[in-house]
Amino acid sequence: MKRFLKMYTSVLALTLAAASLPAAAFADWLDDAAKPLKGTEISGIFLDRPGYRAIIKLLPEFEKKTGIKVNYEIVPYENTREKQVLNFTSQGDLTMALVDLVWIGEFAENGWIEPVSDFTKDKTITDPNLKLEGFFPLLLNAFGSWGGKTYGLPFDNYSGLLFYNSCKLKEAGFDKPPATWDELANVYGPKLTDASKNQYAYALQSLRGETQSADSFMRFLWPFGGSLLDKQFKSNLMSKESQAGLKFRQDMMKYMPPGIVSFDHAEAVNALAQGQVAMITEWSAFYGTLADPATSKLGDCLAVAPEPAGPAGRLPALGGFSLAVASQATEEQKKATWLFIQWATSEDIAKSYVDAGGVSGRMSVYQDPAVKAKYKFVEPMVASWQAGVPEFRPRFPAWPAISEVVAEWGSKMMLGEVSIEGGAKEIGSRMEGILAKDGYYDGKKKLLQ
Repeated sequence: MKRFLKMYTSVLALTLAAASLPAAAFADWLDDAAKPLKGTEISGIFLDRPGYRAIIKLLPEFEKKTGIKVNYEIVPYENTREKQVLNFTSQGDLTMALVDLVWIGEFAENGWIEPVSDFTKDKTITDPNLKLEGFFPLLLNAFGSWGGKTYGLPFDNYSGLLFYNSCKLKEAGFDKPPATWDELANVYGPKLTDASKNQYAYALQSLRGETQSADSFMRFLWPFGGSLLDKQFKSNLMSKESQAGLKFRQDMMKYMPPGIVSFDHAEAVNALAQGQVAMITEWSAFYGTLADPATSKLGDCLAVAPEPAGPAGRLPALGGFSLAVASQATEEQKKATWLFIQWATSEDIAKSYVDAGGVSGRMSVYQDPAVKAKYKFVEPMVASWQAGVPEFRPRFPAWPAISEVVAEWGSKMMLGEVSIEGGAKEIGSRMEGILAKDGYYDGKKKLLQ
């Protein structure tokens, strides 16, 4: 709570400073701010996901208005962190960082990204209507803040939701989705699964990598009362709650398609879109894909609900990214990148961004009755962002190394190559080894960020 209050106070101070600027002087702030930067080229990395395709659709508007050229490379998620780290350590050409919530500590502590306050103090390049308090506090804190400072603005924002085929559920005798994981497994699962017809109740994206560690493994710890680590940063995977969650995941596999361990997001979404499965728990950003007649057969059968609750309550997955200015950029590039980040995450384009398939981190756009009526994912997503699990994945520099361990042994668990207990012990031992090497047990680093 103290960390949140400190962050909120800092955000409020920045907002009040911006609000004190004369409105008339910034009738068209972006035009004025960009004039000295015309012809500047900036560069960043995008993913092949709806939120990035949405901003690419809107990009000509920014480039025409500012004269700033935005260069981007579309990179698979699994390669994104490594590619950026290599670029930053070799003083490459990236001027903008795409920061997953679990990379924020690593990027900030290594000095690869600049604090937002470095730019907001310059009135000539800061939107007088920046309104940092207009972002969902959970998102600004989880995706863009570290050590009491704000580094990035929420851009590609996710909440774990239950997407389902309401027609299939109705045919099976259900008039609503499962409210709990227990219901999904023990009531809905048997009625919605027929392996002889290649029909299954549920698909869980579980491809080895961050998809396995974050979207599959971690998804079943929190709702069952478990966690990856305890308050001393020791493994908590042998607790009865964590073991219950991991065992539940294993038991659920009989209601999933064969080869589920090779399913990434695209395969899970496609399984629902094409009618192979009745339900998936996926990120809110994939709503556009599932609602698009060109990529989905669901039509009016597409429905959305909150993720099911576990014994510890409804604790949905939280994920997303922020955009931050890279420290290695030139001063002109930093200013131009800051202009782009403000524009891409602004209230001004939030509705256009959502209409193009993105998920904005701005609160105001979801208060629009037209947006609520048009997009079925809005109400359950906004509800989940009121609480959520800010530390759904640990936000510290050691996470990438730990993620590789979880991905390896989590996959082995699902494949039956190791028992749940044996896999949990392996992960715990290796994870604690990484944390010990990084100084988390000898006072060199703070245990809780």
